[in-house]
Amino acid sequence: MDPLEDVLALLDATSQVSAGLAAGGRWAVRFPPPAGAKFNAVRRGSCWLRVDGVPDPVRLGTGDCFLLTRPVAFTLASDPDLPAEPAYPIFAAAGDGVARAGDGDDVFLVGAAFTFTERARALLLDSLPPLIQVPAGMPEANTVRWALDELDAELRGRPLGATLVAERLAIVMLVRVLRLHLARDAGPTGWLAGLADPTVAAALRELHARPAHPWTVAELARAVAVSRSTLASRFKDVVGKGPLEYLTEWRIELAAHRLRRGDDTVATIAGAVGYSSESALSVAFKRTTGHSPRAYRSQLTRPADHPPARHGALDGPASQGR
Repeated sequence: MDPLEDVLALLDATSQVSAGLAAGGRWAVRFPPPAGAKFNAVRRGSCWLRVDGVPDPVRLGTGDCFLLTRPVAFTLASDPDLPAEPAYPIFAAAGDGVARAGDGDDVFLVGAAFTFTERARALLLDSLPPLIQVPAGMPEANTVRWALDELDAELRGRPLGATLVAERLAIVMLVRVLRLHLARDAGPTGWLAGLADPTVAAALRELHARPAHPWTVAELARAVAVSRSTLASRFKDVVGKGPLEYLTEWRIELAAHRLRRGDDTVATIAGAVGYSSESALSVAFKRTTGHSPRAYRSQLTRPADHPPARHGALDGPASQGR
């Protein structure tokens, strides 16, 4: 079992490929906080990125990418000290799929926005730093460049199904940036950090392979060939919680996914994720999410907490080419 694949499968992520941004001369564009995560890549030229809450501006060159994981405002500019104009009017005027700023097109960026459910945001994004950079010079960046080249080809040629393919490629880029982050720096704690630790990763694979199994810490330790005390200590240090606490939360994620995606009874879902009764699941579900399973399911008919952004943050309409 692949815990990262498991989690990504439960995210209910949607992507929206953005209008491109062409810029030249002296320019600065201010973007509002994205609704979810935001990916941008510099396809030509160079510019500065300033993110609210991040102390120093970042210089971006051709091939550099970044992922914003928090709903914070940011600015792209030829000079980080220039006063910025708001993004919305620029992108609202992007009739050909390309927004324009300044004078010329020495710089060109493409981007995508990712929208998640509130549960998914807590599960994935809260464990990430606010800004993940992927410099073009990294050997591993080739994987991201491949996805960008494919995305470029879809948006330039506009073959049948181009928008759908572009949106799927955006998800591919998200996964690959997460892989690079794991390989480079998983962060001090959290389940993503656990995937980079051999002992914890082995335990996570066991839990994800059989989430309904009545695990004990001792049995899990035997399965990964370490002592009970070693596993308990290492898991808590890396993930920030004990193995059984993590298992409870993962079971709740599985139950929430089934409530969102199917019409199984709560009792059926309880048995499938490792609870002996509907009431046992209900108690654990409410303790974790703040809602009973039935109340959670009833909320699904209401408007989403985080609808896809319609403008700003390079979130204009899907690009129609350059």
